[in-house]
Amino acid sequence: MQNSDPSITYQGGCHCGAVRFQVTVDRFEAINCNCSICRKKGFIHLLVPPEKFTLIEGAERLTTYTFNTHTAQHTFCAICGIHSFYHPRSHPSWFDVNLRCLDEDVLSNFKIQPFDGANWEENVDKIRHSHSET
Repeated sequence: MQNSDPSITYQGGCHCGAVRFQVTVDRFEAINCNCSICRKKGFIHLLVPPEKFTLIEGAERLTTYTFNTHTAQHTFCAICGIHSFYHPRSHPSWFDVNLRCLDEDVLSNFKIQPFDGANWEENVDKIRHSHSET
């Protein structure tokens, strides 16, 4: 079910609570990627521009993992290991929030589209065109 409200602000964070953030959502579409890292993390992607994301607390608790091109900055809590958000390779200046890390169970508010990230190079333009960087 897709939410018809113009925008909603959610808060979320990691499991232990050391990392907290806020995100304002005006586009209720998310992505379920089948690439190796997303499958293993269970990440449901909500791409948001930087002006719609605020890190409330825990910057000092974040650590970063990179691989392949090292463009994506996979941040996670150094205490509990949860990946609440990161900077994706497709939109490196944006934030990619894990819907599962929002405080409320909001998955039913979003239209979740499958994405063939296992074949990333052939499919990335689908994400880039549907979520244009500003």
